[in-house]
Amino acid sequence: MTRHVSYLFEPFSVRAVTVPNRVWVSPMCQYSATDGLPGDWHLVHLGQFAVGGAGLVMTEATAVSAVGRISPQDTGIWTGEQADAWRRITRFMHEQGAVTGIQLAHAGRKGSSRRPWEGTGSVPPEEGGWTPVGPTAEAFGEYVAPHALSTEEVAEIPGQFAAAARRAVGAGFDVLELHFAHGYLVHQFLSPLSNAREDRYGGDFEGRARLALEITDAVRAEVGDAVPLFARLSATDWVDGGWTVEDSVLLAKLLRERGVDLIDASTGGNVPKASIPVGPGYQVPFADRIRAEAGLPAAAVGMITEPEHAEKVVASGAADAVFLGRALLRDPHWPLRAAHALGAGVRWPDQYARAKSWH
Repeated sequence: MTRHVSYLFEPFSVRAVTVPNRVWVSPMCQYSATDGLPGDWHLVHLGQFAVGGAGLVMTEATAVSAVGRISPQDTGIWTGEQADAWRRITRFMHEQGAVTGIQLAHAGRKGSSRRPWEGTGSVPPEEGGWTPVGPTAEAFGEYVAPHALSTEEVAEIPGQFAAAARRAVGAGFDVLELHFAHGYLVHQFLSPLSNAREDRYGGDFEGRARLALEITDAVRAEVGDAVPLFARLSATDWVDGGWTVEDSVLLAKLLRERGVDLIDASTGGNVPKASIPVGPGYQVPFADRIRAEAGLPAAAVGMITEPEHAEKVVASGAADAVFLGRALLRDPHWPLRAAHALGAGVRWPDQYARAKSWH
């Protein structure tokens, strides 16, 4: 009997797209754009992962509107000019054999924030900031209080996501991910800790989940059936009385019915002082549970750094793929090294012929 070499380096097919392996690049904010336009930094940052063998390369959280940015330096795709700027980046990644993904996002009350290396808190209008928006006027920690969206204003947001999705497909992205996690706008609506609305977008689970489902419906209708659609969820708020893994399973079932193909399972981000038991693979059980109970593929993320660990996560059935972040920042060629360590075949760039021996 032939021994199975590596589950991590098996292809993953979803709708009309086949990803060559299960090592995927997690969305990582770079805070380095001007007016939402990705530039040379983004070409090199994302391009290195495609060269290094990652199967799917996902962009940072990319805003669907100007007020949807986390910081004034976030990338966006609310204009045709921004879509054009993304096109050269997707073209390069495709040339390296990678599948391209974009995370569509709206920061909500966490918008207009400073870049991490420039301090914390909100950026005032005189420095290029804006008044953020949220489900209520309650601020996140020390951030400025947001404008509480009216019912009519909330109803406009699914259209913003749909328009961004259309531009993204036109710009060469193969996979779309809806950012419903980490305390950004949709997560703010989902969690009872941040949503005290009394209209149709608040109250019980059905009301709090309405915006997420309307966005999903609008995006799926806009891009058709061939384009894979992922959703990133914070599976728990890690706070009593907040969003729970049971809520995530229920939402994942509803998202599956509306054409979502995979859940990117993360956690936290909606309250400033949650107690999170961080450690290697600490979020994998959430992907495992959502996958098992919602009947939907799931990807795991969070302190997965060693090839053997990543292989175990996929081989055990806990997740269908792993999203890596810091491990790839430290070593953009992690997938090539992992394939070598696990005895799997891998696509090598022709220019790397001398590196194949790893001596």
